[in-house]
Amino acid sequence: MNFSKWFITTLLKIYFRLTLRMDADEMKKIPMQGPLIVISNHTGQIEVPVLVTLLQPRKISGWGKVEAFDNAFLRWVFGTWGIIPIRRGEADIKALKDALRALQDGCFFGIAPEGTRNKTGVLIRAHPGTVILALRSGVPVLPVAHWGGEVFLANLKRFKKTDFHIRVGEPFHIKVEGKVTGEIRQQIADEMMYRIARMIPAEYRGEYAGLSKATDKFLVNL
Repeated sequence: MNFSKWFITTLLKIYFRLTLRMDADEMKKIPMQGPLIVISNHTGQIEVPVLVTLLQPRKISGWGKVEAFDNAFLRWVFGTWGIIPIRRGEADIKALKDALRALQDGCFFGIAPEGTRNKTGVLIRAHPGTVILALRSGVPVLPVAHWGGEVFLANLKRFKKTDFHIRVGEPFHIKVEGKVTGEIRQQIADEMMYRIARMIPAEYRGEYAGLSKATDKFLVNL
């Protein structure tokens, strides 16, 4: 771990002790070495720094919206964490190639299939970008779910600690025979999100509340 990564990780650990009551024992289930695609739900308030910190000292990477790199501080932090800028809403081939290289280098690659923040903590419909990366790379996918962080900023203003919960699912491969159409990619993305939905309380499942509709047609457990 280089100095910048050690410094950021140490500061965040202290910060989290002061601001969070963390329920994260299941992070111990995550292997120490990659490559591995880690998918999670995304409120954007606290889970990214929490997960990145808890994954240390593993080699990590992930996608971050290119606009965030305009901020000098975030550019430094993201650079330290190995975050790859991605242009949302378009086919960013460079971001995909950079992600494939990171996985080839043995990284844990973090992705939020929802593609943007669900500010309330309630799941929204996934985008198929994660599926493209998983199919191109052929590496396992690990679902990680969290809840509680959606009220972090509000609690912080009241000097109140936030209860933050993390659950880790079973790793799986994507298995597809024949042509992969846009419809199939979306179905796979939905199957992946149902894996996350099963691990969180019912009130957070949103778009994936109907667990009886969940299928595993394209997902194979390791």
